Amino acid sequence: MKLAMCAFAAAFLIAAPALAEDLTFKLNNQSSSPVDGFYVSHVGTSSWEENLIEGHVLPSGNSVDVIIADGRSTCEYDIKATFEDGSETDDRNVNLCDLGSYTVHDAQ
Repeated sequence: MKLAMCAFAAAFLIAAPALAEDLTFKLNNQSSSPVDGFYVSHVGTSSWEENLIEGHVLPSGNSVDVIIADGRSTCEYDIKATFEDGSETDDRNVNLCDLGSYTVHDAQ
């Protein structure tokens, strides 16, 4: 009976979904213009999610810690940054878990 319970518990742990954790990384602005919007969306999402720096501006040469608390257990995101000068840039399929930081450069 004990062996059967242990086998059941092991099977349950393997089958249980991974718990979602907040993803924290450093956002670096190495562009020539302040960043006034920073959006991330899970890869495969058809629209941009909320502005993670809403109400704030990230000046050129500065960094800030960003937290994605979207309830997902994923690392792959599409990223869009908007700048005070009206330009924007985007990057697709970025693994933020592997990077630990993300650097914004001038739009090309």
